[in-house]
Amino acid sequence: MVPLTAATDLAASSPLTGAGVVSTCALVFTVASFWWLNARQGRLKTWEPHAFAAIIHSSTARLRLPIVLHNTGPKPIVVQDLVLTFPEEPASYLPLLWVSTRSRLQPGPDDDARLPAGFVIPGRQAQQIFVEFEAPFSGFLPEARDYTVQLQARVGHRKGWRRLLTFTLRAANIVDPDRYTVYNNAPVELTKEDQKRADAALIELLQEQADGSAAGGARQRNSSDDDGDAADDSGTNR
Repeated sequence: MVPLTAATDLAASSPLTGAGVVSTCALVFTVASFWWLNARQGRLKTWEPHAFAAIIHSSTARLRLPIVLHNTGPKPIVVQDLVLTFPEEPASYLPLLWVSTRSRLQPGPDDDARLPAGFVIPGRQAQQIFVEFEAPFSGFLPEARDYTVQLQARVGHRKGWRRLLTFTLRAANIVDPDRYTVYNNAPVELTKEDQKRADAALIELLQEQADGSAAGGARQRNSSDDDGDAADDSGTNR
């Protein structure tokens, strides 16, 4: 049986204990709410583009994508760099590097070009940018088929490259690769005539690249032969 004095002390401390619990919960809720609303680090969210601009030559390939980046948190995110990779292709498919930022999707003579530079996505805001990617040397000459493409970014608050989006690039829609123009990236069926045009144009590009490589190899062999003849002549003169 609890003594009378102990029971009295317990009854007196119960309201204090309840008030302490309520105060602690209120403090935790306030701190958590402040962190969630003002200090939480969000992430970048983006979506598959419905269109793209492209031009492809025997020595280079250039793509322009309309990219929307949404910062899900309250803190700003600094985007330092962007790149397009081909995770399901051989290592010979070099990544497409960010070479410029444009003012619109449709290429034109009055299109404003800016060099790659870091930019900020404010907290809980979205921003649209038209990013131009280019393959270094001739690392990407697409066939008329679908490619799995991965958009990666380097951000200020994390180390290394972060995957933002994996989507399908429908290179079969590039029916006029020599002209820098916009193509649909939606999953639509091409007509047989368009498919033949795309196949023929891309095969012609591959043939031009092969001819250029063969010519370069022949020039190298001729140069080495000339050097050898010169060495032989100099030896004979001695």
